Amino acid sequence: MNLRIFPPDELLQADVRLPLSKSISARALILDALAGNDKPGFEVAHCDDTAAMCGALADPSLEYVNIGAAGTAMRFLTACFAAQPGRTVMLDGSERMRRRPVAPLVDALRCCGASVDYVGEEGFPPLLIRGSRLAGGEVSIDSTISSQFISALLMIAPMMQRGLRLTLVGEPASEPYMAMTLDMMRRWGASVDRQGAVIEVAPGAYRTPDGFEVEADWSAASYWYEIEALTSGWLTLRGLDRPADSLQGDSRCAGLFTGLGVETEPEDENGGIDLVASPDVAPRFVADMADTPDIVQTMAVSCAMLGVPFRLTGVASLRIKETDRIEALRRELLKVGVIMQTEGDDCIFWESARRPVTEIPVFDTYDDHRMAMAFAPVAIYIPGAVVRDAGVVAKSYPGFWDDLRAAGFTVEEFSEETDE
Repeated sequence: MNLRIFPPDELLQADVRLPLSKSISARALILDALAGNDKPGFEVAHCDDTAAMCGALADPSLEYVNIGAAGTAMRFLTACFAAQPGRTVMLDGSERMRRRPVAPLVDALRCCGASVDYVGEEGFPPLLIRGSRLAGGEVSIDSTISSQFISALLMIAPMMQRGLRLTLVGEPASEPYMAMTLDMMRRWGASVDRQGAVIEVAPGAYRTPDGFEVEADWSAASYWYEIEALTSGWLTLRGLDRPADSLQGDSRCAGLFTGLGVETEPEDENGGIDLVASPDVAPRFVADMADTPDIVQTMAVSCAMLGVPFRLTGVASLRIKETDRIEALRRELLKVGVIMQTEGDDCIFWESARRPVTEIPVFDTYDDHRMAMAFAPVAIYIPGAVVRDAGVVAKSYPGFWDDLRAAGFTVEEFSEETDE
């Protein structure tokens, strides 16, 4: 499905109920399964990633599980299945998933006593997992590649006979996601202590906390921050905790967007936050995105459309996401005349270099939901911009296009055969 997008005819005014957090939902599902519950007693995000995880956890008799493009599910379920005595399962995914590395997690699990074998290429899915009561003990893991490897290992640590003493090697990637995992483990009753690069988890049992609720998704909110920055309209986002109270690292987008003319104010009457336009737009945007890689595309496209030169560091992990997001960003920004450059493996920047734009952009999404949602707001400046394979948003925010329509955007199907 390709979609052509036009901005609202009048000043943007919208009240948006955001989807629930995919990151919190994924952790809650694993913790609740490890607590022995057949199904969660709380609502989780309704999207492809959580659907894949729910399906895999619901039927313990499954011997083959294909989680498609759900990277979080691949990492978390690898550890979860390895810690389930008596369960044997082959865990597989899409072609792209078969090219996403999983070796650091598998190596760490093997050190804990797990039986995990590669079915195809060494270091990559699919995996043959034979579950058992893991011994645990002292393990080291490269923490520079993906925080999900660490979170997956930590969440099963209370089920290990000796618990786990985990040493993180290198500067941790996406530190807030690791902090989220530890916070939620404590809520589920785990005994966790962290001293710098060493995390100790005592053996024990999980129990579901009373009254647990999943908060709305700050990663999804970032696209509405982008829309506010480009329209200076009036936006209310429902379901969010205030940034300082959120478990999610991407709540940092509220602070980042102050440099792009968006202020965040609490919506006290019915909950949520208001986005308010500000004339204070920085002449240049510089940020370390190591803790918030999922909003790099949002920030880069926002800066580009506002004409604000940018330099974003801490982006190395984007190479191994749903696509090579750095290369995808470079290619698609060229379609709006923006010549983005790279510096080493960990920096992207734009110094206002441009080339002429001679046609309405048709953006490719590379099977990546975040490419689709980050580039959709370009239509505010270039009405009629097209997003190819727009259905990829189902991975995290299935209602995104409906919410755009409700906010006054025109979103219509586009056939390249007839409309070129």
